[in-house]
Amino acid sequence: MRIVLDVMGTDKRPVPDIEGGLLAARAYPDTTIIMVGDETVIQNELSKHNTSGLAIEVVHASEEIHMDDTPSLIIKTKLNSSMHIGMNLVKNGLADGFVTMGNTGAAHAIATLKTLRRISGVYRPALTTLFSANGQDVIFLDIGANSDVKVDWLEQFAIMGCVYAETALGKKNPRVATLSNGEEEGKGNQLTKDAQTRLQKSSLNYIGHIEPKEILSGKVDVVVMDGFVGNIFIKTFEGSISYFTSLMRQEVGKSLLYQVGALLLRGAFRTIRAKLDTGEIGGAPLLGVDGVVIIGHGGGDANAVKNAVNQARRAISGKTIQAIKARFQGLVVTETQ
Repeated sequence: MRIVLDVMGTDKRPVPDIEGGLLAARAYPDTTIIMVGDETVIQNELSKHNTSGLAIEVVHASEEIHMDDTPSLIIKTKLNSSMHIGMNLVKNGLADGFVTMGNTGAAHAIATLKTLRRISGVYRPALTTLFSANGQDVIFLDIGANSDVKVDWLEQFAIMGCVYAETALGKKNPRVATLSNGEEEGKGNQLTKDAQTRLQKSSLNYIGHIEPKEILSGKVDVVVMDGFVGNIFIKTFEGSISYFTSLMRQEVGKSLLYQVGALLLRGAFRTIRAKLDTGEIGGAPLLGVDGVVIIGHGGGDANAVKNAVNQARRAISGKTIQAIKARFQGLVVTETQ
């Protein structure tokens, strides 16, 4: 297995990216990590580590994509960036998957419009994210690629999410729900209502609407929504976790008694933190493009990078792309107006 790692991705690049790549190379000896970025910088950083016996390759990329670069311009410029070069390695069959912790919009644009392109029959690729609920991964899509969508697109998001859940996450007959403001049938805006009607007629294991308060209850495996709602939901969810963590630290610091209690509960706090840490998942797939693309959070550390590589390994091993192609084979793209 050969996985491309964009080492110019994280906010603190390239140190966490390279360290994460080395962690992945040690953890998964069956996988070659192809580090793409400024070769001089990569080699200088690698010289600080013991890389003996590790399956590491370095591919030079003379340009770097920044977090504030505009996706519409990136597909026309910086063609020698680590994202362009890395995804072209996958496109040309020289690698099996691509991992980046960099600019999400740029990764989406380059994959969709410049390199890998859409799988035949797919209307729009969907950005996804994964959260752990009761020890089980839940996939959410779309979380920002498509703000204004049609019911056809939501149906396809549900299909692709199910395929990923089956092939990469090992779920049998995954449960699908649409995010809405109530569980009752007929709740939501017109798009959500139409999506419910469509999915009820599909072959998917559709369980109906789900409210935000229920998404981590263990009742669902795939949560479907439009990109506008999805992006706001995910950012609110992550912000809430950050606020809760900060509030806990502040309150514990106010009292010696609280500090003693926190010390006694340290093990429990550590376990809870690990369960809420998105770095334990690392990254999630861009579904609908013709190749495995995993996108992680720019604030991720080396452990997050390693886990993002593992997400790519799971998708490659599960033949996710081939399974999505099979589901959409022969589909004539004619969107509902």
